[in-house]
Amino acid sequence: MMLSQLQKRFQRIDQSKFFQSFVIAVIIISALTVGAHTYALHPSVELALDWMDSFITLFFLVELIIRYFASKGIKHFFSKGWNIFDTIIVLGSLYPAAGSTMLIARLLRIFRVLRLVSMIPELRLLVNSLLKAIPQMGYIALLMFVIFYIYAAIGSMLFAHINPVLWDDVSISMLTLFRIATFEDWTDIMYETMAVYKTSWIYYITFIFLTAFVFLNMMVGTILEIMTQEHQSAREKEAGNDALPATQGQVKALEKQIAALSQLLDQKDK
Repeated sequence: MMLSQLQKRFQRIDQSKFFQSFVIAVIIISALTVGAHTYALHPSVELALDWMDSFITLFFLVELIIRYFASKGIKHFFSKGWNIFDTIIVLGSLYPAAGSTMLIARLLRIFRVLRLVSMIPELRLLVNSLLKAIPQMGYIALLMFVIFYIYAAIGSMLFAHINPVLWDDVSISMLTLFRIATFEDWTDIMYETMAVYKTSWIYYITFIFLTAFVFLNMMVGTILEIMTQEHQSAREKEAGNDALPATQGQVKALEKQIAALSQLLDQKDK
């Protein structure tokens, strides 16, 4: 009984909007302190930032413990991927920041900013959508790689004697094609080859059409489709959660009516 009461208290704290807002504020302050360490500061300011960093690390550990006790046990706690994610980040930030380990500790604490993703539902939805879209995007990326490889081989065969720096072999040609796909001064490359092969513009136009317009739009479309599905499922869950208290209220009202009717029947029988 005592344990259940404590668990309910921890659940109230964990689900409190004030507590969640305070955690988000601490995450933002943590990001600012990490950024502040990159500047040349007065030793007293550095000391104050170190103390603040220690407090933030301790607070994140306490917050994780509160969330753990608010759950229904270790199995339930680690069944949620975001809890595993937060645990790894918090444990990583406990790495001692002293002496030769200072740089490693600060690098690990940079990742505490990622806890914003686990704290803000909208960001969690975006990340979940992206993760679910990865398998479908993988096939599109594979097809893009095939197109890159074919065009790189053709480019190396045709243009290697014009500019070996850009077209010497397949690997270098693929880097050049990536530059073209991102529109980084791609016209300079095209005009250089057009001075030798006047119709080489066909090579560049077809490649840009396939990569920049077709495949990248396919990736964007895949992500948008998954995001739409995630938003719809989230709305359905919210609607189900809102309907649950109303259903419980109706059940209780029916139970009261049945109890009243049974009392009337008993009185009539007497």
